[in-house]
Amino acid sequence: MSTTTVQRPSSLQGARLPKWSPWAIAAGSLAVSVGLGLATGIDSRVQWGLIAALLFVFGTYVIAAGVEGKRQAKDRVATSLVWVAFLLAVVPLVSLVWTTVSRGVKVLDGYFLSHSMGVVADTEPGGGIYHAIIGTLEQVGIATLIAAPIGVLTAIYLVEYGSGHLARAVTFFVDVMTGIPSIVAGLFILSLLLIFDMGFSGFAGALALAILMMPVVVRSTEEMLKLVPNELREASLALGVPKWRTILKVVLPTAIGGITTGVMLAVARIAGETAPVLLLVFGNPFINNNPFEGAQASLPLYVYQQYSNSAGSEAAYDRAWAAALTLIAFVMILNLAARGIARWKAPKTGR
Repeated sequence: MSTTTVQRPSSLQGARLPKWSPWAIAAGSLAVSVGLGLATGIDSRVQWGLIAALLFVFGTYVIAAGVEGKRQAKDRVATSLVWVAFLLAVVPLVSLVWTTVSRGVKVLDGYFLSHSMGVVADTEPGGGIYHAIIGTLEQVGIATLIAAPIGVLTAIYLVEYGSGHLARAVTFFVDVMTGIPSIVAGLFILSLLLIFDMGFSGFAGALALAILMMPVVVRSTEEMLKLVPNELREASLALGVPKWRTILKVVLPTAIGGITTGVMLAVARIAGETAPVLLLVFGNPFINNNPFEGAQASLPLYVYQQYSNSAGSEAAYDRAWAAALTLIAFVMILNLAARGIARWKAPKTGR
């Protein structure tokens, strides 16, 4: 005798909105926002977007509460707020990149990248950023050579050896240095230049950039070293390996990917600094390959000078946007290189 089982709907499963409902609510909110903006005379698209975001969150709660209940509606509202916050963060970034690219490509070509300003006035067309690229590469490179080893060694001391008053003092000063304005670092190095009767140079700017870079390297390296499992250290020490060799052969190779990423991010952070460069490097329209003697140029300083000395010249504005686009590309290449090195040096995991 055969029996049949009757499948009854579960009483715990209520009505659910379809998967496409958030997109429909978003489209409806945007349409209502545009209609309200046109009806009330609001011309700003930013205000339209803010109104649409409010309508999207409110509409999500009302519709979800009517169909799924208040508990599920609160969950959907939380998800909607996350999406709204994401869009609010992405839209200005996309707008900035779009504006820089659209205005920077006007004069960005091989001639612009391979020539300096030379005898070209800021208000005249022509010229390029070769001298600024050389200055930026040399200043950032020297700053990295100074700050990266000091920052990594400081982080190793804090994580592996640090204890007592000295470690707490070092941690305190690293926290203080993280928040100092860039102009303060520039003024500090400028005071040293005045004391020792030294002139403007790319090296002086690199010293100020190194001060800004060091705390970032220390903090990022410290966090990466803390992520290394203690079991690896204990296994190495149990085999009789000295602590210094354990750090060199076990801890650092395990964390090298994250350390490299932190250093690259610190380099990207100082690459766009203008205030210390303005005080210490001073700017130079001609090519100066010697960072230890004479004024130099840099990309952020070039952008500032082209914009401030343009006197309304369209050619100067175009050069400023093209230099800004070059600087963004430089930072993007550094970030991509950091990701590639981090993936390459990441510990290999097996099954």
